Amino acid sequence: MTEPQPLLEVRGLKVHFPIKQGIVLDRTVGHVRAVDGVDLALTQGQTYGLVGESGCGKSTLGRAMLRLEKATEGQVIFDGTDLGTLRAEPLRRIRRRMQMVFQDLLGSLDPRQSVRSLLLEPLKTHGLSEADRAEFGADRPASHLAKAESMLELVGLPGSALAKYPYEFSGGQRQRIGIARAMILNPDLVIADEPVSALDVSVQAQVINLLERLQDLLGLSYVVVAHDLAVVRHISDVIGVMYLGKLVEEADSDDLYATPLHPYTIALMSAIPIPDPEVEDQRERILLRGDLPSPARPPAGCRFHTRCPYRQPERCDTEVPELRVIASHPGRRVACHYAEEILTGDVTVSDPTLVVEPT
Repeated sequence: MTEPQPLLEVRGLKVHFPIKQGIVLDRTVGHVRAVDGVDLALTQGQTYGLVGESGCGKSTLGRAMLRLEKATEGQVIFDGTDLGTLRAEPLRRIRRRMQMVFQDLLGSLDPRQSVRSLLLEPLKTHGLSEADRAEFGADRPASHLAKAESMLELVGLPGSALAKYPYEFSGGQRQRIGIARAMILNPDLVIADEPVSALDVSVQAQVINLLERLQDLLGLSYVVVAHDLAVVRHISDVIGVMYLGKLVEEADSDDLYATPLHPYTIALMSAIPIPDPEVEDQRERILLRGDLPSPARPPAGCRFHTRCPYRQPERCDTEVPELRVIASHPGRRVACHYAEEILTGDVTVSDPTLVVEPT
């Protein structure tokens, strides 16, 4: 059997923001390399999780997939169409199939618009006819208002919410409104930027379950941007770990959590608390020293070598590692010169002070 064709494919994507200096000349003196050469693919019905610490370029990558940020270099191919080649009107049409749930719950919803207006606006913007049965997936024509009411019901809000404004809702309810607005056009792909980061734990579970239910019901594909590793593990099929604008590891969710191979992923996984005091006290933790380097001046060689506990200076400081497939782990890609040696124990932590021993 042939492998399914990717719904979304990112090839060598770079997003660099210019650093300006001067009042009169306003010259460019450098660039912030927010995203610096990312390759990934997503198939229909799949969830791709992007994780990494703040400032690594996750949100910029998500926005660049929709061309909300202009790519400096590279391609974003959606269902066989290169988005970079599209002009305004063709891009607007294809964006009906690509929607986004934004990180800022309140800022992404116009406070001067009611929920009714917020939900009807996408339908009017894309010129959907109220008599268009195919768009609504119904046996008979449905009004825009009926579509908005059914979408609110689908995300667990009453129809009375249509008359209210965003400030009248809690954080979890606003997140549901944002999800309803993204889903009302029946998209194929939804990019969710930190969909639960500002919510209480109990509300997080509700929103995650809602996203999974909508995926099963509507056949959606997700790109979920998050820093909460537990959330990403629960919802994702494939996980990509980003560091300083690059993917450093990519694997199936269960495989990544069972056997992380990149030193950065190993450190991230060791920081996840385990709700068992005995197990938590007996495991080792890897500490990362220092701050994230500036994306305007990334380190030479491996970008993680300034904080890597497994650093081998003769190679890590000078040679850029390729994001390569690991033969012993099919489907796993890792950007580390010594991934196999770390796995077998031939390369160990070079500084014992970076390891917290079991008590």
